Amino acid sequence: MSLNLEMKHSRNVLVVRLNGELDHHTAEQVRYQIEDELGKDRYFHLVLNLKNLDFMDSSGLGMILGRYKKVSQLGGKMVLCSIQPSVYRLMEMSGLFKILPTFEDEQTAVSACGVAS
Repeated sequence: MSLNLEMKHSRNVLVVRLNGELDHHTAEQVRYQIEDELGKDRYFHLVLNLKNLDFMDSSGLGMILGRYKKVSQLGGKMVLCSIQPSVYRLMEMSGLFKILPTFEDEQTAVSACGVAS
């Protein structure tokens, strides 16, 4: 089980691309890396691109909810994009979409944060 994480930014939006499996083995490291970037006070918004996320369990849901809370406390927006069908079903069953908007692609997600990419 492995996960690769790629980060980029578009003005004050941190874009995180997850590739692999977000589970109890990887969620803590992802949380740490995102928190580290958010702590640099350069970003107000967070886009999670899940195009290449093949698997996620409840630890991944917890990590996402925690980042949502953190970004909200900073006064920013957090959005999701490009969600794989198997991961989408888990998020839908959890009720995550009631608080987090989703978009088809990264460019639309970044734009939804009020920033032209």
